[in-house]
Amino acid sequence: MSFIKENLEDVRKNIQIAAEKSGRRAEDITLVAVTKTHPVEMINEAIDLGVTDIGENKVQEIMSKYDYVKPVRWHLIGHLQTNKVKYIIDKVYMIHSVDSVKLMDEIERQAEKHGVETVRILIQVNIAEEESKFGIKVEETDELLRHASCLKHVKVCGLMTILPKFDSEFSNRLHFRDINNKFIDISKNKYDNITMKFLSMGMSGDYITAIEEGSNMVRVGTAIFGQRNYSAQN
Repeated sequence: MSFIKENLEDVRKNIQIAAEKSGRRAEDITLVAVTKTHPVEMINEAIDLGVTDIGENKVQEIMSKYDYVKPVRWHLIGHLQTNKVKYIIDKVYMIHSVDSVKLMDEIERQAEKHGVETVRILIQVNIAEEESKFGIKVEETDELLRHASCLKHVKVCGLMTILPKFDSEFSNRLHFRDINNKFIDISKNKYDNITMKFLSMGMSGDYITAIEEGSNMVRVGTAIFGQRNYSAQN
C-alpha cells in the first residue's frame, strides 16, 4: 500500500468523523487535494484512488501539469494576478481567491473573450485580518457580492479563508465560526448570481476543526502527499 493511499484513507476517515460531529455526512464535504510542487505521477495516483478535485496555488503549475493529469476538477486556490487570468479561465473548475472588484472584472472580461459561459469563484475573506494574507475584510464582502450580482459570466459560489499558521486551535475555531456565521448570513440574503454553496476553509493542520465549525470544502496537501519539495519548482 502506497503512502498516498494510506494518507488518503486517514484524511477521509477524519473527514467522516468531523462531518458526523457537525451533523453531516462525509459526502457533504469536498476534499480538494493540494498538489503544489508535487509531480504529475503522484497527482494521477491520487486521482486513481478517487480524488476528484485538485488544487494548485500558482497558475504556472496548472499550466505545466494540465495536459499530463487525468481528467479532474482543477481549483486555483492561491493569489491570482489579473494578468494571469487569461491562462486558466477555461481550465479551472473554480477560482477560490477572488478578493477585489478589479480581479472579478478581469475574470468576467476573459470569460467573455474565451467563450466561457460560467466561471465559479469564491470570495477570499481574510477573517483574521492578517497583514501577510490576501483577502478582504468581512465588512467588505457585501460590496463584492453586489458587484458580482451584475456580472454575466462570474458566479459567486461561496467564501474561502486561510487562517494564521501559528494561531491556537481555540483561536482558529473562533475564526472558522465567525466566517461560517457570515456564510449563513449571506445565504439568507437574495443576491442575483450568488449561491452560497461552498465554504472553503481548512488545510492539513486544521481541516478537522474547520469541518466541525461548518466547512464543506477543505484544501489538504501535506497530509496526503507529504512535505512539499520546493526545489522542484523553477
